[in-house]
Amino acid sequence: MRVALTYNLKKEVKESECLPADFYAECDEIDTVAAVRDALLERHGEVLMVEADEDAFEKLRRQRPQIVFNMAEGIWGESRESQMPAIMEMLRIPYTGSAPLTLGLCLNKARAKEVLSHYNVPTARFMVVADPSVDMERRLKLPIIVKPLYEGSSKGIRNDSLIFKSKDLKDKVSSVIREYGQPALVEEYLPGREFTVALIGNGEGLRTLPIVEINYSSLPEGVNPIYSYEAKWVFDTPENPLDIFKCPAQAEPGLEKAIEKAAVDAFNALDVKDWCRIDIRLDGNGEPRVIELNPLPGILFDPKCNSCFPKAARAAGMSFTELVNAVLDAARKRYGI
Repeated sequence: MRVALTYNLKKEVKESECLPADFYAECDEIDTVAAVRDALLERHGEVLMVEADEDAFEKLRRQRPQIVFNMAEGIWGESRESQMPAIMEMLRIPYTGSAPLTLGLCLNKARAKEVLSHYNVPTARFMVVADPSVDMERRLKLPIIVKPLYEGSSKGIRNDSLIFKSKDLKDKVSSVIREYGQPALVEEYLPGREFTVALIGNGEGLRTLPIVEINYSSLPEGVNPIYSYEAKWVFDTPENPLDIFKCPAQAEPGLEKAIEKAAVDAFNALDVKDWCRIDIRLDGNGEPRVIELNPLPGILFDPKCNSCFPKAARAAGMSFTELVNAVLDAARKRYGI
C-alpha cells in the first residue's frame, strides 16, 4: 500500500519574523517525523513524505497515495489543523484522523467547550475575552486560567497564566491578546488531579489506553500546578526528564470509569475519528471535567521524552510501530480499504 505522511517540521523563530517565541511549538522535530515514517515502512512498502507547505496540494495530486497518515498541524490561521484534511477531501484521498470541521472546532477551545456543554459533557466555566476591560469576575470566580483561544501544545500557557488576584487578571488577558493576536479563553481553575486519556478507534471499536496522570509534585518548588509551556518544554528535557507522568494512573475503579466515560463522551460529541488525546481535570468535588481535546496528538518517539500518547501505548503493551499502524488501521477500516 502506498502511504503518504503529512507533517510540519519545527523551526526556530527568527527575530525578523516578529512572532511569539513558541510559534512553532505544535510542529514536530525531524526525529519524530522519521520515527513515524519508519513505523509505516515496517508494514507498508512505500511512504511518500509531504511537508504541509504551499506545495503539498500538488505533491498529493500528482502522487495519489492510497491513504495519508496525517500529523500536520498547519502553520497559519485559526483553522490551520483543518487545511490538510480539506485538501485531501478535495482530492478524494483517504486520511487518518478527524475531518476539517472537527479539527477546527477542537482548536477553537471555546467552540469545543460549547459543543461539550450541549452534549452534557462537563467542562470548566469559561468566557472568551477580546477586550480586557470586560468585567470577567462578574461571571467567573478566581482562581482563573488565561489561555490563547486558538493554540495547542501549551502555547501561551505560562506559569503566570494561573491568576489568583484580581489586579493580575486584566494584565494577563491583555498580554495574551497582544502577543498572539487573538482573544483569550478565560476559565475557572479546576483544583483537582489532572489526567489525560489516549483513545484509538471508532464506534464500537473505540478503546481507551491506560490513563496518564500529571504528577505536579515533580515540578520545581513554587511552580503552579498547571501543565504550562515551562512544565512541558523548559523544566522537562530528555537530558533531565521530570517524573511528571504516572501511567497507569492510580485511580480507584469508580474514578477511572468516570474519567474514561468523560473522554469517550467528548470524543463522540466532537465527532473525532481514529485517535485523540483528551485532557481531564477534577473539580473541587472530585468530578472529572474535560479541559480540551487533542485530535492531532503529539507522539514523541524517544521514551526519554515525556509524551502522553506513546507512554499510554507502552503501558498497554504496544510498540511505537504498533501505535502508528493502529491509527492507520482504524482509518483503513473506516474507509473500507
